[in-house]
Amino acid sequence: MVHTCVVTGCRNRRTPGTGLSFYRFPRDPDRKQRWIEAVNREGWIPNDGSRLCSIHFISGKQVKNPRSPDYAPSVFTTAPLSPEMKEPGALEILDKQEDRVEAANALLFLQGQGSSAVVERLQEERPEEREQEAIVEESGSSSLSTDNEDDDESVSDSKKGKFDAAVNFEDILKALKKENQALRESVEKMSLSENFLRNDAEKVKFYTGLPNYFVLETVMWLLAPHMDGMKNVRLSKFQQLLLTLMRLRLDLRNQDLAYRFGVKVGIVTRTVHQMVNIMSSTLVPTAVFWPSRAELRKNLPAALRTSHPDCAVIIDCFTVPFEEPVSRGNQQHQQQKRAAATSQAAGTSHNVLKYLIGVAPQGVVTFVSRGVLGNVSDKTLAEGCGFLCKLLPGDIVLASRNLDIADSVAARGALFKIACSYQGETCGSSEASPPADSSSELQSVPRHVERVISMVKRRYAMLTGPVESPFTTASERTSNLSTFDKIVQVACALNNLCISAAPLE
Repeated sequence: MVHTCVVTGCRNRRTPGTGLSFYRFPRDPDRKQRWIEAVNREGWIPNDGSRLCSIHFISGKQVKNPRSPDYAPSVFTTAPLSPEMKEPGALEILDKQEDRVEAANALLFLQGQGSSAVVERLQEERPEEREQEAIVEESGSSSLSTDNEDDDESVSDSKKGKFDAAVNFEDILKALKKENQALRESVEKMSLSENFLRNDAEKVKFYTGLPNYFVLETVMWLLAPHMDGMKNVRLSKFQQLLLTLMRLRLDLRNQDLAYRFGVKVGIVTRTVHQMVNIMSSTLVPTAVFWPSRAELRKNLPAALRTSHPDCAVIIDCFTVPFEEPVSRGNQQHQQQKRAAATSQAAGTSHNVLKYLIGVAPQGVVTFVSRGVLGNVSDKTLAEGCGFLCKLLPGDIVLASRNLDIADSVAARGALFKIACSYQGETCGSSEASPPADSSSELQSVPRHVERVISMVKRRYAMLTGPVESPFTTASERTSNLSTFDKIVQVACALNNLCISAAPLE
């Protein structure tokens, strides 16, 4: 039987070599009605022999996917074809079909762009619905292949109904929102912010040296009002504090911190210097101070309660190497050159900064001097740093070795004593020391301040050196303290916020 297209004005027939396909009207009532409306023949009803040619579809074939523009015919000529018009050749038909296929693919891409990912996710979550994919079948050029497609039409329509029922966009939207929230929380936990350290004391200890997040939060609360003048749009106040503590704690290079926080090296350098200045003026006076005599006696450890009830402080000196000679003005620079030449002739090291530290018997740091060149004697350092002004008449100053300051201490009405390092060792001082100085109770005293210094350096690795040259210059014109001097004081203040590192009990 020879089929002719039912569209008014279309004279296409099924003949060998045309390359056209002819489709039977669908069995599905809704789709069939859409085809009848597209043909637009008033009062006409198709029968079993009615056929529609493939030229009336954009892609040149019918598509059973309800989202496709070729689900119903849509290509019709505006005027009837002339009887004298020749039937187009096979090559011309193929070229037109390729253009229509490209246009159909573009439409399908635009329509499916927003739903393809959703469909894939739905199929992963519901394996039993995987067989409900949209099927796009190509019609054959013969009547046999066309009839086979018509036979499968009812099956495709039933699958289409299942697919529409399976897609619940509200559930998919809820799942995507939940996943988005989980991803945000995961990213925030990995970023260097409050949530990165909250409820994790081990992280707080590793990155800041402080015992827990509560202490870190307290430090942040104390410093926050003084950070309002710091203009840094890339880092929050907490991140600026964390960056500075990581610099002191882990001695990370500025470039490393810039990578970690996603900022430029200049921002890291400026942030560290500004935060050290704020912590030096705010935190140090609060945490590093000379206690009253009543407070000292109230909390005096048992090791000194009977032998030295008036012990006010245990002192010692420590050094930190630096990379280049310190520059604190032309006059001091010339003095440093002369001192360096003298120390080289004497065979001593001059590329170090020397500090005097005072530790209360309870194990907290109560005094830290500014750094001076390492070739300066202990006596010169002690007499020039303001330590002697802290002493009261009757105070006892203990040390593990002779610092040659007994006369200077005595001038303040206090007493300087050298505690024995080992039992049976002779104890020396400016005056004869009582035999009790060599008792076993005082054997831990010389190691007491050493343990505190070791703990501070271990807790804040930047104090082990070598110090970079930018930190050794005076940070302010009105102050003779370098940035590193302030860093040492800040490290001691932070150390005092922790549990005593070396109690004498």
